Amino acid sequence: MKRKITAQKRIHFDQSGVIPYRKKDGKTEVLLVTSIRRKNWIVPKGFIEYNMSPFQSAKKEAFEEAGVKGSNTTKILGSYKVKKNGSELLTKIYSMKVTRVFKDYPEKNLRKRKWFSVYDAAKKVEIAELATIIRRLGRNTFRRYEL
Repeated sequence: MKRKITAQKRIHFDQSGVIPYRKKDGKTEVLLVTSIRRKNWIVPKGFIEYNMSPFQSAKKEAFEEAGVKGSNTTKILGSYKVKKNGSELLTKIYSMKVTRVFKDYPEKNLRKRKWFSVYDAAKKVEIAELATIIRRLGRNTFRRYEL
């Protein structure tokens, strides 16, 4: 009797993202963007570029997806995992203080961007772990990381 052996592939990919933020009237605001397909609110993120650190890669995504540039000082805010198409994606999230907002940027016609209070941003995102990370930014409970 022949046995049929099947193996499930479980591939792990690393992504990185930033929570772009600014201070306005003494309060922290967070910039969210919409996803391209589902149009839900997310933070700028993507696969880590081969020749870049996770934070540098996330900053690149922030410019492409949200049209913002930020400081080189960051804080590791946390990470979360999601399953997508049979793969597990680990996304590390960094803070990024916005220093410049561009009118034109690569994905301007594909996404919306909007500033939210920390509280409202945490309510807008669908991933519970990401909401917790956003709230952590508002409470300043994270580790400082310098490039």
